[in-house]
Amino acid sequence: MRMTQELLQALNSEQQEAVTAVDGPVLVVAGPGSGKTRVLTHRIAYLIAEGYARPHQILAVTFTNKAAREMRERLAQLLDPQVAEHVMAGTFHGICARILRVEYAALGYPSFVIYDDEDQLALVRHVLEELNLDPKRFSPRAILARISAAKNQQISPASYPIESYFDEVVARVYPQYERRLERASALDFDDLLTKTLALFDEFPEVLQRYQDRWHYIHVDEYQDTNHLQYLLVRALARGHRNLFVVGDPDQSIYGWRHADIHNILNFKRDYPDAREIHLSMNYRSTATIVRAADHVIRANRLRIQRTLRTLNDTGLPITLWACADDLEEATRVVEEIRILVARGIRQYRDFAILYRTNAQSQPLEQALVQAGIPYQLIGGLRFYERREIKDALALLRILINPADDVSLRRVIENTPLGNGIGKQTWRSLERVAAQHAMPIGLLLRDHHLACCELTGRTRQRLAILADHLQRWQTLSCELSASALFARMLEEAGLSALYREARDPEDIDRWENLTQLASLLQQYDHLPADQGIPLFLDEAALVTDADLLNDERNHVTLITFHAAKGLEFPVVFLVGIEEGLVPHSRSIENEAELEEERRLFYVGLTRAKEQVYISFANRRLRWGTSSWSVRSRFLDDIPDELLEYGGKSERRSFLEHSLKQRSRLHHTPTPTVRLRKGMRVFHKTFGDGIVVDVHDLPGDQEVAVAFKRHGTKRLLVSLANLTVE
Repeated sequence: MRMTQELLQALNSEQQEAVTAVDGPVLVVAGPGSGKTRVLTHRIAYLIAEGYARPHQILAVTFTNKAAREMRERLAQLLDPQVAEHVMAGTFHGICARILRVEYAALGYPSFVIYDDEDQLALVRHVLEELNLDPKRFSPRAILARISAAKNQQISPASYPIESYFDEVVARVYPQYERRLERASALDFDDLLTKTLALFDEFPEVLQRYQDRWHYIHVDEYQDTNHLQYLLVRALARGHRNLFVVGDPDQSIYGWRHADIHNILNFKRDYPDAREIHLSMNYRSTATIVRAADHVIRANRLRIQRTLRTLNDTGLPITLWACADDLEEATRVVEEIRILVARGIRQYRDFAILYRTNAQSQPLEQALVQAGIPYQLIGGLRFYERREIKDALALLRILINPADDVSLRRVIENTPLGNGIGKQTWRSLERVAAQHAMPIGLLLRDHHLACCELTGRTRQRLAILADHLQRWQTLSCELSASALFARMLEEAGLSALYREARDPEDIDRWENLTQLASLLQQYDHLPADQGIPLFLDEAALVTDADLLNDERNHVTLITFHAAKGLEFPVVFLVGIEEGLVPHSRSIENEAELEEERRLFYVGLTRAKEQVYISFANRRLRWGTSSWSVRSRFLDDIPDELLEYGGKSERRSFLEHSLKQRSRLHHTPTPTVRLRKGMRVFHKTFGDGIVVDVHDLPGDQEVAVAFKRHGTKRLLVSLANLTVE
């Protein structure tokens, strides 16, 4: 009883209502900084303390491994750590991977490896190569995105719809991609969800077992669930109907990743008896930031109406910078950081610079390097995506799954163990493997090489490779994970390749491999044949957010999307222009435009104490410098919350420069007065929509977002625009 009182005392009235809502479906609409993680962890602790459930009967689903770790750490503080560790907390993909590992083994299915993004792309490239299709003409990433979308909609290769020539290409690649996955006993990220759903459908007793096990199901960030995740939650919750979802439709920003905002908006349609509780008190940000964010998001239609509030101080106004170009923008950001740190007001770790696209980081990185300011880039080349790490992981994958031909090919192409085994040999192996209807790895293991057209030297190299694979599999039952990994690095030649190198890049690669070996030591308490699969599963499911290092004193560079769920004392939002925020691809689609507004809202609400917003007059994009205009979203922030350029100037640099240019043109009054939102046609640029208008003496200067040519700034009197 005393523990329950302590749990509730730390919460406000809204949070207490959510924590004590025990029975049936519950929807918690949690605004940014409103303590949703606190509510989730306190509710789980409350259920255990009050005897509603045992720890193993509780499931908590998060969207990042980082969030799952934080949840487990908080539960360990609220409960006995040994009790807390029995709560199942993880991501959708992580939990599905665990279910499949257990159930596939029980049902006699073969073991599997999880292909990460790079592995999936490699597989698509191999299929394109097999089909004699040029990957420069047909983007592997675009094809993979179409396949992922099809899987999310549960569209099989046989029923893939063809509406264009590109669809026809996808329809040819998709079945081959699936066949290669199956042959390699590999699953991609979507398969983890689809195979779990298929397992539940084919074996109702398996679903019943998990329904009986998890009496209380919690889902964080419910607004970001996709169709497959929605179906999984609905199936699991059908048993006890104790479904507790937390989310915020105003922070739904992953539509491009198939997230469906309607899952949260229609929650009460799916569960008519659901309780709806709002967490509207923001504990993170100053009153100025909260007011600005609230005004921005009110313009959206797809949302649950509410108003953010806070008891925090007013704080500093939001600083708005109008810059000449992206280089000046980067310089101003870095100079502001340098000054605040030099004055002892801030540390480098206090700052985050947010941008819409990864390409925008380049001038910022250059300016930080020149200023000698340390930084971390989130969303760049991840540790597990580095070449040497991928090579080492490929060794581990073929160890636990000899059928994994993608990893085998990588070992042959990128390690000394594959010396003397060229592309022609690989094609011969593929032909024989197809004849035997078996993966190349199993072909080698079983020594089916007699009908391959190979030289004696090549046969010898393949035999050596096969012997290594066989010996490593035997050793996996005897050595720890890290000891076996060290042995494999030596025998595959990677140690000799990098350890004694003088090239700084090779030295870095060896240090990375050493770091990988250190990570494997965490699994040494398990036999290698158990520890290595677990390690590979977790490595494949790492996200950008999991790589954020909070310990080191450096500035963080990160995209708006990757910053979701994070917070920083000071945030710079750069490139807040039409064509970037909102993105040019979203301007003419109302639903996508609303998501872009939500993205800007998420960026604003990452800040605790101070926000800087900048836009540029000109920006270098796709190798061309072109005119830019400030984002329409800035118009929704009340003027009294803004400080222009850190000075008292009330007209931006852009507005001033436009009027200066207008004085150079003495043109007649245009016959048509344009307004924002009008659809127009230009004989060169085609169809477009007016996104910004500046009235000039006897003329107008407009920014038009064209479908195929980006945003252009034009004088109406000269452009000969036709209003549609």
